[in-house]
This record gives sequence, structure tokens and C-alpha cells, in this order.
Amino acid sequence: MNNNGHSAKRAWGNFVPDLSSDRVDVKPRLRGITMILDRCQGLVATEDLLRMCGAYLDHIKLSFGTSALLTEDFLRRKIDLVRSHNVDIYPGGTLMELALVQGCFSDYLQRAKELGFTTLEISDGTITIPRRVRDDAIKRTLDAGFLVITEVGKKDPAANIPPAQMAEEIAADLALGANHVIIEARESGMGIGIYDQSGRIRMDIATAILEGLNPDQHDSIIWEAPHQKQQAELIIQLGTNVSLGNVRPRDVLGLEALRCGLRFETFRHFAQHLEPMESING
Repeated sequence: MNNNGHSAKRAWGNFVPDLSSDRVDVKPRLRGITMILDRCQGLVATEDLLRMCGAYLDHIKLSFGTSALLTEDFLRRKIDLVRSHNVDIYPGGTLMELALVQGCFSDYLQRAKELGFTTLEISDGTITIPRRVRDDAIKRTLDAGFLVITEVGKKDPAANIPPAQMAEEIAADLALGANHVIIEARESGMGIGIYDQSGRIRMDIATAILEGLNPDQHDSIIWEAPHQKQQAELIIQLGTNVSLGNVRPRDVLGLEALRCGLRFETFRHFAQHLEPMESING
């Protein structure tokens, strides 16, 4: 694909077809989204990442409040670079929560617009925001012309939210116009959200969240899955086009290989449906 998300010739052409034929491969994608967590990527590293695998990358989240530590010139250049590859970039929800606590949410929206952001995250992973305040923040962000990504769940493992309540919050956010809703798992992916203390997926929790939503809302969820085993299991359980977040920049191609059955974990899964080869021709 080129920068605008249109198909471009792959190095191997059609010699190695995707085993998963339903992969959404043209951007902008509404499902099958890959979001990376960017903690400290310079401009050269970002450009290399986008040139190498921008076709498989949809969102870049500038983790927590890190974007506030950058110079204005650097941040503008980074936003422009990322947007030129048809990738959405947004600051982490922690910065937005700070704006609410300080009573300067309007200033936050204005400054985000001036810097060139087109997408913002609304969350309450650290603080507790009343539903009416969350609703108002979503509406005001939409009215300011931003795409809205919300997040549900708490960063503190001791404050996990029941699946039914998470489903209610997701449905409410989507009804207000949020484009996608992220399920919190932090960078650790352990003991938070749908993961147990060892990072194994609690599919009973994930299933309960999905059962609390309408089927047409399932594709709007982005599951934070920082570890390869989590990514592989979610692809096997929820399909090639499950949306995944908090992916490490170095893992973007590896994740796409998982989605397309070009890696052991999913190759063996997709290969079960193929006829065994009896001889080598040619």
C-alpha cells in the first residue's frame, strides 16, 4: 500500500497468499485496527516504522503524558509525518484527565487543535469521572472536530470494573459518537481488564463484555494486548480483524503476520482448513 492506504505490489507478489482471506487490507480500517503505544520514538525511527509497515498500522498513541515533554516543533513534525501516512495519532488519556482535574479542558482541546491533532482519547483510567462529565467531554471533543477514541477500565488492578458495567460504558460512549473504545490493560497486560496476573486471557470476561453489546458494536472495541501470545489468542478466538492496541512498535509486522497466518501460532490454526499436500509439482 502507499501512504494513502491503497494497494501496492508486495515483494513476493502473490507467491505467498494470506491464509486468512478476510483480512481488511485497505485503510482507513474500521476493524482490524493495530494501535501502537509510542513511548519514545524519534522522527527517524517513526519514519522508518511508517515506511516499513505503515500499511499495517492505524493508530499511534503517545503514551500517558509524554507528548507534554516534547518541544512544539518536534511534536508538530511528528504529527504531520504520521498523518501523511494515513495513520491517526493521539495523546494518551492521562493528559486529558489532567486537563479535567485542572479545569482547563477547553484549553486542552484548543491546544490539541493548534498542534495538529485530529484524534483525541477520553478516559478515566486514573481518576473517577462521573458519567455526565464523561458524556460532556465526549460531546465537546466531537464538537471541536476531533475523532474520539474512548477507553474503559482502570489502571489500578484493585479497581477492576465488572464486565457488565464495562459493556454499559462502551455502549454509552459509542452512542454518543465515539469511533472506537479501548479496553484498558496498560503496558504490562497483567492483572488488568481481561488478563489474569500472569497475562493469560480471561475469555470469560471478554465474552461477557461482548455479550453485553450489540453484535454490530463488537468491531468498535480495541483490546489492549501488549504481548504476542495475547495477540495470537485474540486473533484465534475473535478473528483476523480483531482490533488490538498497546502493540510495541517493533511488533507491528509480527502482528500482521499473525493476522495473515504467516506465523506459527496462527498458521497452524488456519492450515487446519487446507487440504494436505500429497506431492511437489514443478
